[in-house]
Amino acid sequence: MKQIYRILKISALTLFSLLAFQTTLFAQEEATQDTAVQEEPKERPVRPAFESGLMFDAATTTLQPSKTLEFILQHRFGYIDGADNFFGIWGASNIRVGLNYSFLDNLTVGIGTTKNKRIQDLQVKYRVLEQTRSNSIPVTVMLYGVAGIEGGDKALWDQSQGAPNYKFSNRMSYFGQLNVSRRFNDNLSLQVGGSFTHYNCVDSVYNHDRVALSFLGRYKFSPQGAFIVAGDFPLDIESLKDYKKDADANTIIYDKPNLSVGFEISTSTHAFQIYLQSAQGILPQEDIMWNDKDFFKKGGFLIGFNLTRLWNF
Repeated sequence: MKQIYRILKISALTLFSLLAFQTTLFAQEEATQDTAVQEEPKERPVRPAFESGLMFDAATTTLQPSKTLEFILQHRFGYIDGADNFFGIWGASNIRVGLNYSFLDNLTVGIGTTKNKRIQDLQVKYRVLEQTRSNSIPVTVMLYGVAGIEGGDKALWDQSQGAPNYKFSNRMSYFGQLNVSRRFNDNLSLQVGGSFTHYNCVDSVYNHDRVALSFLGRYKFSPQGAFIVAGDFPLDIESLKDYKKDADANTIIYDKPNLSVGFEISTSTHAFQIYLQSAQGILPQEDIMWNDKDFFKKGGFLIGFNLTRLWNF
């Protein structure tokens, strides 16, 4: 009996050892397969083409991660026209204060208020495509929209006594833009865009609509510093004109390109830009519709700066 018991005991131990060994091999095989699956290359987006979602007065294709709040301060001094106004610092300035919040990684909504014309604005940025490291998607594509509401007395919107024909919608202006950017390398990023601007109410000798082409460029020359340049170019499209200017008409022509050149200093939570620019209006529809300054002529540019600050929640 003892021998039989010993044989059964040895057999049981051997059986359990074989089962344990087989289970260990199976687990190792599964782990190897899982590791192989995890190591398969994934499509990863490149780093954003621009450090900030704002460059000069233009929106870049860069959106902050979800649950990020961005504070924006934009300031324009007066036009530089000799030393009498101390290089524009003593002249009339324009200021905008805004807040942007990223509800999703590809959706940001913002609000702001601007000093000149007392404009309140609502802005939306939505990223459609994002450039990948493998170049399977070679560019980033973004849709951008701005709605502005001008303040001021009702009489500004109708020349009749008491403004009997006043409508609130007269205060509204709209801007829509499609932007495409590419990060070429660690230093160089470019962006181009096409836009449409509409004002519900303008003076009788001006047009309600305008189409424009825009570009942005950024060249990083140090870990935190970059050279930046931009331009907005209104297009002269006859079919969009409500008013055909007479050769002898004594009206201001607001069709000059808005040119900007400057420097950017950025960190993970801050961006500071200082630059020269030809348009003093801060919202994009203001710059494109109402700029009459020539950057290359005396009194045709001013000093501006932007400051942004990020908080993550």
